[in-house]
This record gives sequence, structure tokens and C-alpha cells, in this order.
Amino acid sequence: MLRLTRRLHRIQKRHLEPVGITPAQSRLLRMVAHFGEPPRMADLAARLEVVPRAVTSLVDGLEAGDRVRRVPDPSNRRVVRIELTDTGRATLRELRSARRAAAEDILAPLTVEQREVLEGLLSALADPGPERGC
Repeated sequence: MLRLTRRLHRIQKRHLEPVGITPAQSRLLRMVAHFGEPPRMADLAARLEVVPRAVTSLVDGLEAGDRVRRVPDPSNRRVVRIELTDTGRATLRELRSARRAAAEDILAPLTVEQREVLEGLLSALADPGPERGC
């Protein structure tokens, strides 16, 4: 499992390089897109389970690439929210394509039947049920 995880990370990183974004930035960008309204930095840190400083660094990099921008909260001027830019939305489309290509690279050696079995096995591992914890 660990070897496969490392291989997945290497393939994903290779597919993300042309987009000009790191895997961590990719994850943050996708997270911003999943919030109904622009999230606060603290919301992102909590959802990503990282310290707020890590989010600040990621946002700085994405902001430098015009993928996100900091905007004031309309109801609390002390709060800063993070919103996607048009470039950020375009980057998300590129990321979806890159992730599909990476998945295809990884799954290429498998037949259709093997892919279906793997999907079932991974689903069972990803959602073990309430009695197994985590």
C-alpha cells in the first residue's frame, strides 16, 4: 500500500507540473471551490486538518498565481475570506483533466473487470462503516 501511495503521488505530481501547481495547492483550491461561500482561512485549516500558517503559505502561492484572492467578510471586517478567481476556476478545470490522466496512468495495467473489482475493494476500505471507527 505504501509503495502504491508513493507511486500515486509521483504520477499525480508529474501531471500537475504543467498546470504549475503543487499537490497541496491543488487540494486547497479544490477545497475553496467546495465551500458554498468564500471560506475563512480558519475554515480551510480545520477542513484540511493543518495549522493556519500552512494555509497562509498555500494561499500566498495561489494568490501570486491569480488563482485566489483575499476578500473582506461583509459582516466582520476583521475576517478575511478566500475566493476563487477566473484563473482559479480555469485551473480547477485543468486539474480535473490532470487527475483523470493520472488515474488512467495508474489503472492502465488493469482490465475493465479488474478495475471494477478494485473499485469495490477501495470503496470497502474507504468507508469501513461505523463499527470500525475513524
